[in-house]
Parts: sequence; structure tokens; C-alpha cells
Amino acid sequence: MNKDLNNNLQDPKPGTLDLICFSHLRWDFVYQRPQHLLSRSARERRVFFIEEPVGSDSQPHMEMEKHPSGVIVVKPFLPFGLNEEETNTAMQKLVDQFLAEEVDKYILWYYNPMALNFSRHLKPALTVYDCMDELSLFKGAPARLQELEQELLDRADLIFTGGQTLYEAKRKGHDNVYLFPSSIDAAHFEQARKKQDDPADQASIPHPRLGFFGVIDERMDLELLGELAQARPDWHLAMLGPVVKIDAEKLPT
Repeated sequence: MNKDLNNNLQDPKPGTLDLICFSHLRWDFVYQRPQHLLSRSARERRVFFIEEPVGSDSQPHMEMEKHPSGVIVVKPFLPFGLNEEETNTAMQKLVDQFLAEEVDKYILWYYNPMALNFSRHLKPALTVYDCMDELSLFKGAPARLQELEQELLDRADLIFTGGQTLYEAKRKGHDNVYLFPSSIDAAHFEQARKKQDDPADQASIPHPRLGFFGVIDERMDLELLGELAQARPDWHLAMLGPVVKIDAEKLPT
């Protein structure tokens, strides 16, 4: 552990449970549902956001960084070349060491069912599964994802879903599933109502503009975007966000 940082972590608030989140997303990737909800949770309790491991030339260890929101981002580092079983074993040891040093009573909050591979032995006060997407439909989804998600659904005390379709699918067989749709950060987007200069990389784009902000991946209908651009050449589509799992050269221009 990063001892210098550990010594600067806030103490648990009396009467509150720490929240330990296992996520398949990086904290600094795109600000979306996990960041929005956990930043709010950090106002009331300590929140530790454990990312997926990063390859390293060093011995297994974790580094922690306190985000301005109050969330403590925990980044595991594992040696290159570990197979799946070795990775899960190393992660379990790191998580156990982390909990022994930092945490007493806690809530487990899952975005990634695959984290059960190294966390199913833990004894939280409460287990929450926030199902924001149907991860099994993503390109490159792990073969055991559906199996582990079912195990997580069986273990969870409380389940949230990010949309109506997910809610209808997950509520079968569990009596504590709640529809919790994702929304927007109203205070953030309200800033766009104030008159301001165009960003430098958009100043030369004519109006009208149609904007998109988010991850650009295999879920986006690129054929439809291309047809829209051809049908309405006077419209200009500005898309902001990381391009993942698809070839950026294939995006319509």
C-alpha cells in the first residue's frame, strides 16, 4: 500500500459503513453513472473505488488516490503474464490486505460481476449490484460473465437497474430490484445556457450542430449516423468521447 497516502485518509465517520465498489470502468475514463452516484455517497461515508488491475513490472500492490469528490480510487498493480487463476488469487490477497488495513464494516457495491472471482468470500454488511448495462452483450464479454452475474443476483441484498428493459429482466427471481434510471447532471449542463465562446475545436463548425457526449463503441449505429449525415448535409454532428473496441477510421465523416 501507499503508506504516505494511507496516513492522510480520513477516518470513518461514526455510525456509517464504508462503501467498497468493484468496477470494470476506470474512474478517470468517462464521468458517468458510477462517478455520479459514488461522488454523492462520498459526502456521507468513505467510498473506495477499486479498479481492475494494471500490468506492472513490480510485485503485486495497490496505490490509492483521493479524488476531489472525496472518492478514494484504488488501483491494483499485478505482474505481467499472470493467467486468470493467478490474477484472481493475487487480487484476493490484495483485497484482503486492503480491508484488514483500512476497513472494518462495509458495503460491497458491484458494477462488475467478474469481481466475484476474488471477493465472494467477503462478509459485507450489505451487497448492492448496480446493473447499469447488459454487459454480456458487449463486444469481448468474458465467457463466464452471465454465470457470475447470476451468482451476484443471488447474493445481492439490493439491485438497481439503469433502465426499464434491464429492470424487467433482473427482477425475475429477486424481490428487491429497483428501476433507477440514469439521468443528467443538471447543474453541469445548465452552464450551457450561459452565453460563452465556442471551444477552439468547434469554432469552425457551422450551425445547426447536433451533439453527443459519451463512449463511442460497438453499440452505436454507425450506419444510421452515416445515412443521417448524407440525408441532412446542412446538419453537423459533433461527437465527444473515447472511441473503444471499434476502428476510429470507420466513423462517418
